[in-house]
Amino acid sequence: MKSTSNILSRIQASLAQASRRPAVAGRPYVTLSYAQSIDGSIASRPGRPLALSCRESMVFTHRLRSIHDGILVGIGTILADNPLLTVRHVNGNSPQPIVVDGRLRLPLDAHALQHHRKMPWIATAEDSDTERERVLVKSGVKVLHVPLDEDGLIDLTVLLAQLSELKIESLMVEGGAQIITSFLKHRLVDQLVLTVAPIYIGGMQAVWPLQLNLSNPPHLENMAWEMCGSDLVLRADVTWHAP
Repeated sequence: MKSTSNILSRIQASLAQASRRPAVAGRPYVTLSYAQSIDGSIASRPGRPLALSCRESMVFTHRLRSIHDGILVGIGTILADNPLLTVRHVNGNSPQPIVVDGRLRLPLDAHALQHHRKMPWIATAEDSDTERERVLVKSGVKVLHVPLDEDGLIDLTVLLAQLSELKIESLMVEGGAQIITSFLKHRLVDQLVLTVAPIYIGGMQAVWPLQLNLSNPPHLENMAWEMCGSDLVLRADVTWHAP
């Protein structure tokens, strides 16, 4: 079985290079990382959690978390999977958890709220429920108010600018499907780390293709892939060519 040491070294090199780039970039370096089945499914159906990664690739994912400043998921992932968003299977610091939650639906008993040394930052709409916000802030959550984009969703470009001001230089984005699609749609991904499990699901796709600009789709460059247990891990730079 091959290890993912080569993949990890490439990721670390990309992060190191990004940390030296001019501050004019105005946003963190974004690593899009998620697991899918061989047919591109991340769940059997919406709202139904599905464990795809083998033990070895799970350890790799936690190592990946440990080298990023922040980790971002959508509220759908919190409600479906209730993840801890911590580093547990390797030694290392846990990243700052960030949840995109336009309507402040984060449950007070969420694992990310109850079992994380770093309380989550919640990105929500500017006109969010003030009473609900008060309750969350009292529990220790930091609330970031972000305007909505043309689709009525949290404006990720503005959010990333806010995160940059808060000293988040590297951000790991884990999902779910709406978040993955939105980051790609708005060209906010710098590198992809994709874990592919050898199984067919026939379920919910990771990327919603009709929402992408097919006249100028994302391209993968400098690809590298290795086996990690029974899974395949692929790493690539994400670029957009002129139409």
